[in-house]
Amino acid sequence: MWLLIAFLAVPMIEIGLFIQVGGIIGIWWTLAIVLATAIAGSFLVRMQGALALAQLRGALGELRDPTEPIAHGALILFAGALLLTPGFFTDTVGILLLIPPVRAAVLRYLAARVRVERFTVGGMPPRREPHRPDVIDGEYHEIDSERPISDRPSGWTRH
Repeated sequence: MWLLIAFLAVPMIEIGLFIQVGGIIGIWWTLAIVLATAIAGSFLVRMQGALALAQLRGALGELRDPTEPIAHGALILFAGALLLTPGFFTDTVGILLLIPPVRAAVLRYLAARVRVERFTVGGMPPRREPHRPDVIDGEYHEIDSERPISDRPSGWTRH
């Protein structure tokens, strides 16, 4: 339901802001501001993304929990998408998400509302299908690999 409201509300807010700002400063200045925020936003996203990637590498290198750097990286990616979307509202939200204290507050808000059911690190993924007695796991070694492929039997025939 919230997603539907967002898909309806955001374009209406953007259109209203375009009309208001365009009426005050003119169409060309409005388009210039939208273009400038997209360029500046892509620069800021690249810079913040590099910092988040360095934090993630540091966490993995020190065997710490990488959840926080991954979450920051996801919000930076989302901010980049908002900044590349033309509009004043999405640009404002995108720029706010690039500010680390704002990002931390958003993550705290989301963490309070998300419940993790299960989290595992390493190991084999759980087996989804039951064991089948008619399947035999095994290894093989090719015996006569010095002969050309055309001279070797296919493995399905006897020679």
